[in-house]
Amino acid sequence: MDDQGSVLLLGGRSEIGLEIASRLALGRTIVLAARRSTELAAERNLLLEAGAEDVKCVEFDADDLDSHEQLLRSVAAEYGPLSTAVLAFGVLGDQARAERDAQHAVGVVHTDYVAQISVLTHLANLLRDQGSGRIVVFSSVAGARVRRANYVYGSAKAGLDGFASGLGDALHGSGVSLMLVRPGFVIGRMTEGMSPAPMSSTPGQVAEAVVRGLHRGSSRVWVPGQLRFAIFIMRMLPQAIWRRMPR
Repeated sequence: MDDQGSVLLLGGRSEIGLEIASRLALGRTIVLAARRSTELAAERNLLLEAGAEDVKCVEFDADDLDSHEQLLRSVAAEYGPLSTAVLAFGVLGDQARAERDAQHAVGVVHTDYVAQISVLTHLANLLRDQGSGRIVVFSSVAGARVRRANYVYGSAKAGLDGFASGLGDALHGSGVSLMLVRPGFVIGRMTEGMSPAPMSSTPGQVAEAVVRGLHRGSSRVWVPGQLRFAIFIMRMLPQAIWRRMPR
């Protein structure tokens, strides 16, 4: 892994993203991209305390597709070269509401799939021009086999998983690589109030696995690792049983 360039965190308030950035911070410039970027003082201080040389905050609206290319190119021009870009933005949405409200369902898919595709495409082009860089993308166990209990979110993650897998192959040999992370249930703000699923993890545990994967040059990371075997079994379950599975 390139330990010299800047780290871009798209989703500057993400618990997992900040845990990753903290582990990569020492001696680096970290760029936090988020809405209301002037309100990131706590996140900025956290990373400075972790040893970052500098922390810059830039405005980023994931749903504003037309702004993505200019944002990424301006970050690279001002704070590059970029060594690692972490896509840590997304929404869980309300499944019950999404089943009745088409606008809400489309909003979840727009943020968790369409916006990710836009950022990934522009980012891949930028890093190809640079000739180096790592991209970290978060899929989910929810996308490995979509469940009735969260099929809107799960379908977006399934699509993103496929897109990122193909993009990773397309980047092979370019000097740019993509690492696809597939965590299970993560205990944090996004899942507050929900009962943890088996093989749950914390944002810190996900970050540890991501940074370990970056150092190893991994292209796929399951968190926890046992999930890859659990998913193999889950894919064998008859549909009549699968449709009754909880979130």
